[in-house]
Amino acid sequence: MIHGKTLDEWRQIHPEIRDLTDLRECAWFNPAVAPAAQALSDAGLDAGDVADASARLQRFAPYIRSVFPETADSGGIIESPLLPAAAFRQALERRYGMVLPGRLWLKADSHLPISGSIKARGGIYEVLKHAEELALAHGLLHPGDDYAKLDGPEARALFGRHRVAVGSTGNLGLSIGIMAAKLGFQATVHMSSDARQWKKDKLRAHGVTVAEYDSDYSAAVEQGRKQTAGDPSCHFVDDENSVHLFLGYAVAAERLKVQLAEAGVRVDAEHPLFAYLPCGVGGGPGGVAFGLKLAFGDAVHCLFAEPTHSPCMMLGVLTGLHDRISVQDFGIDNRTAADGLAVGRPSGFVGRAMQRLIDGYYTVDDDELFRLLAMLEQTEGLRLEPSALAGAPGIARVLGENQGYRQRMGLDAERLARATHLIWATGGSMVPEAEMNDYLRRGRGLPG
Repeated sequence: MIHGKTLDEWRQIHPEIRDLTDLRECAWFNPAVAPAAQALSDAGLDAGDVADASARLQRFAPYIRSVFPETADSGGIIESPLLPAAAFRQALERRYGMVLPGRLWLKADSHLPISGSIKARGGIYEVLKHAEELALAHGLLHPGDDYAKLDGPEARALFGRHRVAVGSTGNLGLSIGIMAAKLGFQATVHMSSDARQWKKDKLRAHGVTVAEYDSDYSAAVEQGRKQTAGDPSCHFVDDENSVHLFLGYAVAAERLKVQLAEAGVRVDAEHPLFAYLPCGVGGGPGGVAFGLKLAFGDAVHCLFAEPTHSPCMMLGVLTGLHDRISVQDFGIDNRTAADGLAVGRPSGFVGRAMQRLIDGYYTVDDDELFRLLAMLEQTEGLRLEPSALAGAPGIARVLGENQGYRQRMGLDAERLARATHLIWATGGSMVPEAEMNDYLRRGRGLPG
């Protein structure tokens, strides 16, 4: 029994569950999506909260520029490029056998400095917020100070008396661990069995303690939470519930708005924007989608993409049970090569906050992720990790859907011809060359 119902009963209530439990690729377009003006308040946050997060990152820019030379050209602002992907769009047309009108772009969070993934947004932001609070409380910082002063022995001595911990499948752990260690914190990352070895090795090379578990992401988070509970000197970054992570991710939208304008891309009711966001526990895509809705309102349509073996957010929102269920409850094994998305239980905070703002959810088979990875490298010369390709089928899922979604949203042929489609590439630039070559060989060798 699953919350008082058999699996067959769940399948009768929500026919999509049959595809999920049979590990078939599928899509579900949310009939409960509401106008942004109504639904944004569900998160309990507003534009002022995102502006506060953005201002904090600006205050830290001199420090980031000082300790991470790779950010010098951006003045210490951690940001990724927006890249056209016309050749990849043509390859997707051939792959899916359909015309894909509109323009396709790639938001290359895969190439964010410091930790090379979308987690460099929320993860680094939360560590910086914690550091700022400590430094202000101990008189090391005052309003108006140049934050570059935190790159000094007095600040490192203060932070060295405190700990930062997080549970992670890999990428969040990299961002938290690298940033915390750089500031001088004692950093511990609790990593699930899905985490890649090179990510563990990289953390250890930065002086981070890595605690390894044979179980999955949720268990690693729970162990980290238990081990830090009651320790006032330890800040635990709770990926399942953190508002600070969420706001750090949300800052991406205001920057994307500028990038789109600079590229001559118009976004309004007649020129819709579609964002395809790989989803694990939900914090990263949830925060980005929240920011996008603040920036563009109903002109932007956000979809979450998950592996067929780890569709936790889709299950949580579809059933309305959110974090009260896991994919394992439905007999789904949560084993996927997309390690950043290998999450069995979704964030209840994100699921509830965003359930009226996300247009749809879809799943992608691991083999398809590898095929798309190889296709992107061949057409655009870009190398991403498997989880980052989850957004790539989104354009075909929207244009090929038969659930009445496009009609319901007023997305006629004329509007779709003027649309902009955005794949959020969440990670990959730091994958070791040998491992990336293995990914590419697998993708090139698959039939179909």
